Formats: sequence, structure tokens, C-alpha cells
Amino acid sequence: MRPFLSLALALLAGPMAAPAMAEDSALVGMLTADDVKGWQSVGKLMMGRRGFCTGVLIGPQMVLTAAHCLYDKETGARTPDDQISFQAGWRNGRAEAYRGVRRSVPHPDYIYTGEDEMERVAYDLALLELDQPILLPQLPPFATDARPGAGTVVSVVSYAMDRAEVPSIQQGCSVIASTRPALILPCDIAFRSSRAPVFSVADGVPRVVSVISAKSELEGQKVALAVPLEAPLKVLEAEMAREEPGHKAKAGVKVIKGGLSGGAKFVSPPEEP
Repeated sequence: MRPFLSLALALLAGPMAAPAMAEDSALVGMLTADDVKGWQSVGKLMMGRRGFCTGVLIGPQMVLTAAHCLYDKETGARTPDDQISFQAGWRNGRAEAYRGVRRSVPHPDYIYTGEDEMERVAYDLALLELDQPILLPQLPPFATDARPGAGTVVSVVSYAMDRAEVPSIQQGCSVIASTRPALILPCDIAFRSSRAPVFSVADGVPRVVSVISAKSELEGQKVALAVPLEAPLKVLEAEMAREEPGHKAKAGVKVIKGGLSGGAKFVSPPEEP
């Protein structure tokens, strides 16, 4: 049995939503300009030659994503900042804006692990400062909001390996549980669509409330584990205020192996999509 008892107990510590755990709505590609209108501030973070992540603009010069986006899965090494770029509103071969990254800051309590990664979920956030602000009227930064409660309807906008050319949205995805260290969502999470922003919508205005960290299973149902912003984002903003720019690759970085003791009967290990 894989060692995740601690996480399983944490997930059960909070309230569960009343609805069944089936996915509430289908994943839909945003194929046209009308489809993507209002969501263009979600974009692709190009990570050198090793692929991409989903990022979201939360300030004119600030992009939010999952911390594990910054690391090479095979070596555990950080991607140098000068090899990262942000393509805001990428769709069908072009973006609304292109920017380089001046510096990237993962949460200080985040440790990239090669396997048994449940313990990282609560801190799986990173901020990236762009080399120039994005001030286009069609690309306003999204505001952030507090953790949604169980039963709250949220939406996820993401790019994934098999749908890299257009963003996709899943709306009407109800929060199964809102517990520490993660939200549990029945959203459709595919390869590379971790790192995607989770939105709540109030009065027609979407706000970022979380970022997808990993996929797992709860009682046989595939679920997504998402990091609530709240305290982790405040810590990140403080780190960004004092960090020096220009992270560069370090030689000899190795993947750190880690895990939790115990065994969970109903929550499987998370996978990094």
C-alpha cells in the first residue's frame, strides 16, 4: 500500500459536498475568438525545450502557476528564468502578448520530489515576474479570491499535451471537499493540465481561487487536487518582494525522494499529469 495515510486523514477532516462525485460538465475547447473572450489572460508558460504549463495573469507583470511547473521531472533541476516565456491567450498559433520572465519564485516550503508527492500539494504554487508588464485592454489581470467551500461551482481553464493549441474550459465543476491541504475537484485533468488556474464566478466576474497541483483518486473516482491561494499566495508575494531576479540553472541537482508514513485505503498517490 502506498504511504499516504496522512493526506487521506487530512482530506476527510473537512466537510464533503452533498452531490455525487461524478464530473459535472464536459471539457470544452475554446476554438473561436468569442469562446475565449474574457479568458485571454490565461496563457502558456513555455519552459525552455521541455514543454509548457498553464499560467494565469494576476497582475500586469505577475503570472501564477504551480511550483512543480518550474522543475524538470527527470532531473529535478529548476528551469532557468531566461528560458521561460509567457504566451498570453495562446490560440491557434498566436498569442495576444508575448513576454519573457524576469524571475520565478516557488513557495519557500515547496520541495520538488520525484515520487510520493502528497506532502507538496499545500505549497505547490509559484509566481513569475514578467520582463515587461502586460497593459493591453483585452488582457486584464484576474483578481484572486478566498478558498471556495464544498459544493461551490468552479471552472478550470487549461492547456494540455493533446490540446496545446487552444485553451479548454470545464465549467460547473463542483468542489467535492474544501479541506487542508487541498481542494478536491472532479475536474477533467489530463497530461500537463495540472498547473491550471481554478476560478469561481460571482456576478459574472471570474476570480482565481486555486491552482491544480495533481490528480489522484478518492473512493475510486478520479479527482484533481488543487492548492487554495489564501496564505500560500501571501507568502509568495513576500518572497517575491525580497528575491533577487535571475534564477539560473545549478549543476548537479538531483530529484529528492520523499513520502509519508502509513497507508491509505481510499486515496491513491497523486500523479503529475
